[in-house]
Amino acid sequence: MPGTRSAGARMRGAPADGHEVVLYGFHPVAEALANPRRRIRRLLLTENAAVRLRTEHPELAFEPEIVRADAISRLVEADAVHQGFYLEADPLPSLDLDDLGPDALVLALDQITDPHNVGAITRTAAAFGVDAIITTNRHSPSATGVLAKAASGGLEHVPVVSVRNLSDALIVLGKRGFRRIGLDSEGDTPLGAVPPGRPAVVVLGAEGRGLRQRTRDNCDVVARLDMPGAVKSLNVSNAAAVALYALCGPGSEPVSGDA
Repeated sequence: MPGTRSAGARMRGAPADGHEVVLYGFHPVAEALANPRRRIRRLLLTENAAVRLRTEHPELAFEPEIVRADAISRLVEADAVHQGFYLEADPLPSLDLDDLGPDALVLALDQITDPHNVGAITRTAAAFGVDAIITTNRHSPSATGVLAKAASGGLEHVPVVSVRNLSDALIVLGKRGFRRIGLDSEGDTPLGAVPPGRPAVVVLGAEGRGLRQRTRDNCDVVARLDMPGAVKSLNVSNAAAVALYALCGPGSEPVSGDA
């Protein structure tokens, strides 16, 4: 298969240090191949997967190792749905808080550790054009494997800002004019009463535990989702989607960050 981007073997100069990101499944792999910032180390495809990728993304240049499906299954988690696609790559570079623009919309994750949830949040963030996701150096899952599959290619579109302390980061953003909106089932303000506006950071807490106290203390408003049905709470990734739709979805009219 012609192309200038060979991933059939470990790329020249790529360190064999064990810190590679593992991506599998059609969408994560296709989006990674299309991302010029993603440095590819190794690409394994089944014959059918190679045909699908060539057919659906003829613009991509790639040169894979063609393997049997069971060869990929041995490299991923048990029961992982890899669809015949497996890729090893360098991690994408993370941003700093200073890299966030004056009109940015950001998500911040307060010790959300489930990779399925973080992946789903990343996919939602990509759909809503979120500028970055803030995570902590500790108590955050790696952007690989299960998380990447759940993100369905979203990792390639939403940069990560990794910080040592989330509360300190919120203080910095507050000084820069970001409105800090915590989302918690025990919030004092209905989400519908929070007007849209940028710059803003929407802070999500872990399921069950919610926002930690110091995180809450460094939010300008802590909002709740009032659910009309019998079930009164949502999975954190679904709650993120509802919040983003309310704050920047169709029909929302942006206002200044001072509102």
